[in-house]
Amino acid sequence: MPPFLSEPQTEALIGLGLRHPHIDEALSNNPINNNIDFIEIHAENFFAAGGITQALLQDTAQRYKISVHGTSLGLGSALKVPAETLEKFARVVKNANAFLVSEHLCFNRVPTNNGIFHSGDLLPLAYNQQALDTICSNIHQVQDTLKRPILIENLSAYVLPSQLHEQANDSMSEQAFLVSMAEKSGCGLLLDLNNLIVNALNQGVDDPVTYIFKEMSSLPTSLVGEIHLAGFSDTKLNGFIVDDHANFVSEQCWQLYELIIAKLGPKPTLIEWDNELPSWAELVGEAGKAKKIAGNISHE
Repeated sequence: MPPFLSEPQTEALIGLGLRHPHIDEALSNNPINNNIDFIEIHAENFFAAGGITQALLQDTAQRYKISVHGTSLGLGSALKVPAETLEKFARVVKNANAFLVSEHLCFNRVPTNNGIFHSGDLLPLAYNQQALDTICSNIHQVQDTLKRPILIENLSAYVLPSQLHEQANDSMSEQAFLVSMAEKSGCGLLLDLNNLIVNALNQGVDDPVTYIFKEMSSLPTSLVGEIHLAGFSDTKLNGFIVDDHANFVSEQCWQLYELIIAKLGPKPTLIEWDNELPSWAELVGEAGKAKKIAGNISHE
């Protein structure tokens, strides 16, 4: 059993991200909400110590299991997580009684002559020993504070792996890096299938589903604590497909999800949608598709 869950999973829990336009509907007594097993919140939206955000957090926690997802810790940065930021993050995790906690495989902070520069974005790491040691050290810092393991999400990136590895003679594959990170730090993995698909398409892979499944199906089942599903827009920016979470889950993502959970077993699964938001009912419909796929797999 993964150390990130309090009980064995015989069926996948399916969740949705909570966004402001959907708050009233998500917290209503509408029967469709009975199909939602958990809600994901972004920790930084609840850093304020009091007021309406904490009331919303309490209301959400009374209605749903909560997964807390971070976007600001920058665990791949060659700097420790600032104590004040980590304190706020830990408070959100505690107040939410979070059943899952996650962050990203990225860096975002660098020292400058004027202090510390924060990019405000999720910047990719080279998959080498130095980056591995750095992120594991920062994961330990967070987990020691929270007194629990966290999940780390693989990243969508708009540079080729070869560009990140030009100066790294000891580069690793993404899969090898993820496994080494989890085993060395004690964290788990949040496998974002849409990120993997966007990266593969931007790298010119002809059959992303087959390619990704071959790369990721050997991940130890116990290390994967959650899966993210999402869609992306057709419009390219400077020649790149952008992971904008602004569309329905792609057919490729559904295909990959079915293959992955058939191999790894049921995992808590989140439908991500951040831009060009649809109706709440449409989001619940996407969650229903995931629940049907997971149910078919778990009952085979």
